[in-house]
Amino acid sequence: MKKLLPLFLTLVAVLAYCFWPKSSFSTELETAINSSSRSAELKALYDATPRKSKRDMEHLLVNMPAADRDTMSLDLLAENVEYAARAREEFAWCATLPEEIYLSDVLPYFVVDEVRDSWRKELYELYAPEVAACTTMEEAVKVVNGNIPRLTGVDYNTLREKTNQSPRESIRQGMASCTGLAILLVDALRAVGIPARFAGTASWHDNRGNHSWTEVWIDGEWRVTEYYMPSKFDHLWFMPDASKANAEDRNYAIYATHFGNADDWFPMVWCGEEENTPVELLPQTIGAENVTERYISLAYEQYTRHLEAGTHTFLRIAGYADITKQEHSGDRVAMGVDVFCGTEQMGGGLTAGPLRDMNDMFSVLLPKNADYELRYYNAAGELQRQSVHLGEEPLTVAVSLK
Repeated sequence: MKKLLPLFLTLVAVLAYCFWPKSSFSTELETAINSSSRSAELKALYDATPRKSKRDMEHLLVNMPAADRDTMSLDLLAENVEYAARAREEFAWCATLPEEIYLSDVLPYFVVDEVRDSWRKELYELYAPEVAACTTMEEAVKVVNGNIPRLTGVDYNTLREKTNQSPRESIRQGMASCTGLAILLVDALRAVGIPARFAGTASWHDNRGNHSWTEVWIDGEWRVTEYYMPSKFDHLWFMPDASKANAEDRNYAIYATHFGNADDWFPMVWCGEEENTPVELLPQTIGAENVTERYISLAYEQYTRHLEAGTHTFLRIAGYADITKQEHSGDRVAMGVDVFCGTEQMGGGLTAGPLRDMNDMFSVLLPKNADYELRYYNAAGELQRQSVHLGEEPLTVAVSLK
């Protein structure tokens, strides 16, 4: 009998391996695979996935958009799972993540509706050596963001080919607008095991258009960051605008993407067939969370604290068609102005147009006793740069199209 015991235990182990459920989503996985026009290929992909990564592959197959199940490269999906697992094994901050955060904000192979390309291996190889010496996730985030323009060669430029560029599309061109930059930063962070997600609004309160940025999950909470902002969390230049967001109006609410089941959807304004497509008619394919109230609270605390401490004051900017004519409301024009301190953007927005009260001006709350640069375009489309010194008291500056 004793001789038969090892054989019996081996048989039990083999049966357990063969028939033990591979994950808690086995029924959902079968449903998802069978819903695809290439179910046989997906089953083969899952079977070929290493045992340690089957849960990750299952999560993607169950939660990915139906169109991706039918069309995207399966080699790309396998590579994504492989390098996500590698990051989790290599970086301590990733190894200790809660499962739901890893699955929703590290593992996914896409951000919004960009082209599905093979970014994870490439960005892992770029950034793994850079963050190897980091001991905390926060330190690693700053290293990734602080080096992303240098390592990828991508800078902000509205001459980019399209809004929702994939990492490879942006790297090929060396340029992207805010949406492409946000996608690239999210993917660079995820490549080294840092939870990141895409955030943005369909429009700011003054209807000057959408904006996109990045959130990172550090020490149990989501923090706000952006391309070119390696040393800052939550204190971003657009916070004055975020303070005026409206959680009840999808046009002016702020959303953060969520992979998998979600209670809401992200308004991808770049998908509209026409420039002013109503937000309700946009594709509702990317899950999201309405995070407006958190941004309003962040902005309120930032302003209250700065004003009470006496460290900041307002720079007010008025725009005119002709700098020599500033007497009447009809002399004013709505023009976009960005405020920089060195290479760091501190604010941006539209000056008040002719139908606004003369006392109504575009204002930015800034640290006192510092030098700033205003950047805007004149009527000929030429970039203008205007230096300003902000002292102890609020300052009003005029800019002109002429």
